[in-house]
Amino acid sequence: MKLSRRHLVWGALLSTAFGGLLLLLVGQFVNFRTRSLDLLPLDSTELAEDTLNLSLRKFEWQTQTPHPLQLKYPYPYPFLLNHPDKCEGPRGAPFLLMLVMTQPQDVGRRQAIRKTWGNETLELGVIIRRLFVLGLPPPLFTKELHELLQEEDREHGDLLQVGFLDTYRNLTLKVLMGLEWMAQYCPDAHYVLKVDGDVFLNPSFLVQQVLQPNGPPRPDFITGHIYRGKGPFRSPANKWYMPPELYLQDIYPPFCGGPGYVLSGPLALRILAVAQTLKVIYLEDVFVGLCLQQLGLEPIPPPPESFRLSRIAYEHCAYHQLALVHGFQPQELLQIWQDFQTVNKICPALLFSFLFFKL
Repeated sequence: MKLSRRHLVWGALLSTAFGGLLLLLVGQFVNFRTRSLDLLPLDSTELAEDTLNLSLRKFEWQTQTPHPLQLKYPYPYPFLLNHPDKCEGPRGAPFLLMLVMTQPQDVGRRQAIRKTWGNETLELGVIIRRLFVLGLPPPLFTKELHELLQEEDREHGDLLQVGFLDTYRNLTLKVLMGLEWMAQYCPDAHYVLKVDGDVFLNPSFLVQQVLQPNGPPRPDFITGHIYRGKGPFRSPANKWYMPPELYLQDIYPPFCGGPGYVLSGPLALRILAVAQTLKVIYLEDVFVGLCLQQLGLEPIPPPPESFRLSRIAYEHCAYHQLALVHGFQPQELLQIWQDFQTVNKICPALLFSFLFFKL
């Protein structure tokens, strides 16, 4: 009944408020072109008094950086929904910590992920922990979404909400605050997966073929779809516009594409430390590449074509040889998952892998 009620509420919200949201977002776009916004952290007394009933009145919008595409970091953004004991347990530290980037309104997307690749019990041989990282919703939806998010988090215990507006241009902040959470509450995780919410993920391939739990430690490990020789877009009309004031060079260092990449726990902590010293830009995948450059490292190639950043048609055996495919809606994920989990289909490559590991 909870999910049914939630869906009814969402339907009413979206049908009555879409026009208002559109006007709001247009106004925000015009304003955000000339200034950057983030949120002041809560006063510690206020936070202690009323953590579960936060309202927008406790936050103040203000300009924090000299350029609209430069982000304020380091900065004490608060964790508004938090699970500090997520990585604790008798079995020890997680082998893999999944940090899944979603927006506050993505209720259906998070539920689809929980039912499919985000299920923490899919790989029985290793410990996996999952957190959905999100910021604050647009002001129009604050009260309604706050109540729904609290209910969702009480039911699932997997939301990590941070105190800044959830926008595309704040994605780097979401990733860095996810790593800050890891450093504070889960520092012994063997690997950390940064992944967007609109992907298909194959946890078995990722764990067994990419991360190899029985292999030696790899403290400098990071992999995904690697971009090399890519340069910044200088047109302000481009989604990935990068002004020379923030990045002067003509070529970015090698970096892993943003929809999903995985790195060792020790490297995640080193990237977080280096991030404190750099000018933080809004292209999070490029920024992680800049951190790697500072560390004298480059991404390690994954198994060939295993991180697909463009959608390919679903085929059972082909998808079992992939780690990630970008571009899935929640209903599409649910539609293919039952077939993907079918074990009575014979795939030659899977049979070879099974026999190899048995030997």
